Amino acid sequence: MIKSMTGYGKHVADSENRKVTVEIRALNSKQLDLNLRLPQLMKEREIEIRKQIGVVLQRGKIDVSIEIEQNSLELKSVINIDLAKHYYAELKMLSEAINQENFNDYLSIILKMPEVLVEKESNVNDEELDSVTECLNYALIAIDQFRTNEGTVLAEDIGIRISNILNHLTEVDKYENQRIINIKNRIAGNISKFWQDPSTDNNRFEQEIIYYIEKLDITEEKVRLKNNCDYFLENLNNDESSGKKLGFIAQEIGREINTLGSKANDSDLQRIVVLMKDELEKIKEQLFNIL
Repeated sequence: MIKSMTGYGKHVADSENRKVTVEIRALNSKQLDLNLRLPQLMKEREIEIRKQIGVVLQRGKIDVSIEIEQNSLELKSVINIDLAKHYYAELKMLSEAINQENFNDYLSIILKMPEVLVEKESNVNDEELDSVTECLNYALIAIDQFRTNEGTVLAEDIGIRISNILNHLTEVDKYENQRIINIKNRIAGNISKFWQDPSTDNNRFEQEIIYYIEKLDITEEKVRLKNNCDYFLENLNNDESSGKKLGFIAQEIGREINTLGSKANDSDLQRIVVLMKDELEKIKEQLFNIL
């Protein structure tokens, strides 16, 4: 079954000392484009985490945020007083330099400055690191399920459009007899002109006949188009299916539809070809979102 490349997953793990929040968003991309935001204490496991994400999500523009909040008062952030005093002095000097009056809200600015609020030193053991990895795993399961659900909706829509192409293909037979009669009449008209115009050489006459004979038969294109559509539906419901493979099959479907159009030589047939192309374009748009 196909999966969508877009998705969202989140998981929160709350313990006595720490609260871990993992949030994952995924959009379309030809390759794996991973943007990972990690707390400093998880940096040593960054390569392992990236590998874990890549194995599950495979492809797409992925944004992963892992946040760790301290629940224990002993581990809460503290103010770097020396640095805060330094920032205060610098801001006061700047305020005086630009003649800014009646400004006293230095504290709210200082608390947002880099490294003013710092976490107390805390040792994170392997068990706690493993709990973060486990939280990430649950978030990956959530986004993978999201992608699967979205893929089911996409597969249903694409399957309907392939069926529409096959239905349009069956309509070709209704116009086939009249189309052949029209082409034969055209050939007969050209033969008549040939006999009335002695200056026309035999080679030109033979070329005209071959040209119209080639235009006459579209059986091969109809068979190939049906086979390609059947093959597409087969892969659409295959567990190992991918957007890239379905895209290749869609290209083959497009070639057969285009050949039908070039050989149609009939307004009714051209109308059916246009309807087929419209369905195929909508399928191609959907395929961009498939993993």
